[in-house]
Amino acid sequence: MGVSFLPSPPFVGVFVFSCMALCLLPELALAQDSGITRHYKFDIKLQNVTRLCHTKSILTVNGQFPGPRIVAREGDRLLIKVVNHVQNNISIHWHGIRQLRSGWADGPAYVTQCPIQTGQSYVYNFTVVGQRGTLFWHAHISWLRSTLYGPLIILPKRNVPYPFEKPHKEVPIIFGEWWNADTEAVISQALQTGGGPNVSDAYTINGLPGPLYNCSAKDTFKLRVKASKTYLLRLINAALNDELFFSIANHTLTVVDADAIYVKPFETDTLLIAPGQTTNVLLKTKPHFPNAAFLITARPYVTGLGTFDNSTVAGILEYELPSASPHSTVSIKKLPLFKPTLPPLNDTSFATNFTNRLRSLASPQFPANVPQKVDRHFFFTIGLGTSPCDQNQTCQGPNGTKFAASVNNVSFASSTTALLQAHFSGQSNGVYNPDFPITPIIPFNYTGTPPNNTLVSNGTKVVVLPFNTSVELVMQDTSILGAESHPLHLHGFNFFVVGQGFGNYDPNKDPANFNLVDPIERNTVGVPSGGWVAIRFLADNPGVWFMHCHLEIHTSWGLKMAWVVLDGKLPNQKLLPPPADLPKC
Repeated sequence: MGVSFLPSPPFVGVFVFSCMALCLLPELALAQDSGITRHYKFDIKLQNVTRLCHTKSILTVNGQFPGPRIVAREGDRLLIKVVNHVQNNISIHWHGIRQLRSGWADGPAYVTQCPIQTGQSYVYNFTVVGQRGTLFWHAHISWLRSTLYGPLIILPKRNVPYPFEKPHKEVPIIFGEWWNADTEAVISQALQTGGGPNVSDAYTINGLPGPLYNCSAKDTFKLRVKASKTYLLRLINAALNDELFFSIANHTLTVVDADAIYVKPFETDTLLIAPGQTTNVLLKTKPHFPNAAFLITARPYVTGLGTFDNSTVAGILEYELPSASPHSTVSIKKLPLFKPTLPPLNDTSFATNFTNRLRSLASPQFPANVPQKVDRHFFFTIGLGTSPCDQNQTCQGPNGTKFAASVNNVSFASSTTALLQAHFSGQSNGVYNPDFPITPIIPFNYTGTPPNNTLVSNGTKVVVLPFNTSVELVMQDTSILGAESHPLHLHGFNFFVVGQGFGNYDPNKDPANFNLVDPIERNTVGVPSGGWVAIRFLADNPGVWFMHCHLEIHTSWGLKMAWVVLDGKLPNQKLLPPPADLPKC
């Protein structure tokens, strides 16, 4: 099965994304110089899709699941017209794109835009500045990203090589989930009852569950390779609620990129990838036809106390038979199939060791510009809590309450007005309050015996930063309802992970161990279960920027907040005005 690539701009039409195929990105024949404009059109519509012998109508882009990939070069401008043909309100987020001065194109509903309503359209207009690697796009309203997602691939500028071996081929591999149920009904029921949500029925690789699930042998991702070649696998975790371990049997992977940032290469048999994260790895195939096939598997890394989808998605790595091989009559189906050994479900030690190996390349060409001085220090507690049950209702949360989640005990209440519009128009009064607490209001032993009072407060609160403020943020997990890992995603910025540890953060001792030379640069970081992580970033991008846990249930429960970065003094430091077609609430 092949891949149909995009025709060249000025207009790029609908293309076919084949889950089963190798995506031959170095051979894309993007003949134009960087800095061109690329046009895409996303038609949001319903499509019948069958997985696990269960057919359901799902939201898709251009009828495809997963959705089409966006391909551009560093420096290109993208114009992506999204047309909503369904009854749901829609918004699309271009995850990891910095959106320099173009916050109107960022996509989180009621933060940077009102959603696109039925029958309406919106053109997302942004330029890729200083980024190259693998990102992805997904719906950013309710739980619609369960089916609305796809790869966003940024190639280097023309004639600029990778800082690693040029791969023979490149393959996007996007992890997701399959739900027999309607995910909108799942989250609606969870919020109504106050309990934990039902879990997915399968994990997927490029939309396919694979042979370890019932009725799914034919729905298996197959990676067909040649011996003695190097392949670049672009890994993306688009799952709603699960961090994942990933491995390929009998093969070693070389990590070269994370969140579209080059890293110091290192080898590993297994990697960990959280929702919202991307990782590029080099796969060097065996020098000769191995007379075997190999399972590609992923399963969850679990730290919380709630239920989860305890299953494994699998694809198959198959070697092409040499045409003159004496094995040319051998059936691939009859070859032995090797299976990798993944870490235990709760292997926090592996998770910690893996993340500690990630370091920025920090070369003259790709420097790590870590803020060396800090203007503003913040300390945020991250975790679960409770909210009171509505009157005359029985709730399924702890002790008859509702589950809630918070940052510094503030559970974010979504507005019915887009925060960016309120900020730009100077009419934020009554929409949000600029008094988000910069430290916990009531300190406690964050990872020790939990406090008796687990209730959270509610509000639409933001932190306001002057342009070019250098920020250090420590995010501390709490054990109020059990310690848990939280993948936190910051919109509008990359940040440097300068430190992390277990237990309570000690501001007198821990900063001495911060890495200010070559820390990993990311857009999504896991706050360790029962621990803390410290990040630094420069607030050089004016606008309103969402920060939230990328476990969708935690976002739904309120584990989110927003930063407002004011305009700078120079014209090129100011937020651009809103486009004429910006959706209205």
